[in-house]
Amino acid sequence: MTGQESQEWLARLLQECRTIAVVGLSSNPARPSYGVAAYMQRQGKVVVPVNPRETEVLGAPAYPALSAVPGPIDMVNIFRRSEEAGAVVDEAIRIKAKAVWLQEGVIDAAAAARARLAGLQVVMDRCWLKEHRRCIGSEGGDVRR
Repeated sequence: MTGQESQEWLARLLQECRTIAVVGLSSNPARPSYGVAAYMQRQGKVVVPVNPRETEVLGAPAYPALSAVPGPIDMVNIFRRSEEAGAVVDEAIRIKAKAVWLQEGVIDAAAAARARLAGLQVVMDRCWLKEHRRCIGSEGGDVRR
């Protein structure tokens, strides 16, 4: 997030994006990606795992790349290192995702600018779960549940 977006804008984005591809989603319950994606599912989101090392995560088939995902994606949530985020953002632009969300610690200002120029909504260096709880409110507790 650049600081220009309001809490209302963020809440609307969190509510409107129903199908979320989670790039880097792990089947390991101890990983942050697993906890955040499990929370997304509990909020009624369709989670699409994207990880070439996985076959299924959270009961959903995993895909090796965004381009392999059948059907439209509303948001691409990126759990990759900052230096890998740009390629994922470029792929999100190619598949015509509506938004990209770079998780906490994932920062690539050039990729974010490319996404915005392509018409995507962008959130950077923020945790989807924390922002959902802050803007919309929901269940508390351990994110790994």
